[in-house]
Amino acid sequence: MEIRYSKEAYKRLKRYDKKTRRRILNGINGLTQAPPKGDIKPLKGSNNELRLVVGKYRVVYEYLANGNLRILMINNIDSRGDVYK
Repeated sequence: MEIRYSKEAYKRLKRYDKKTRRRILNGINGLTQAPPKGDIKPLKGSNNELRLVVGKYRVVYEYLANGNLRILMINNIDSRGDVYK
């Protein structure tokens, strides 16, 4: 499975300190396992997007398919109060 980041998600991930970044990346790596690990729920009002809770941060993502290749697309990473805006 390939992991891709939106431009916004990548910029936000780089902004965090090393310890926080490591925690978020470990959570994202758990999403590549079968079944995905973590506190995961679908977003209301969205067809394919899900969210992962990593402490006070939320990772909004979706699974895409490109032929036989599965892609984990990270759409947004932010704190709890700001990620859903």
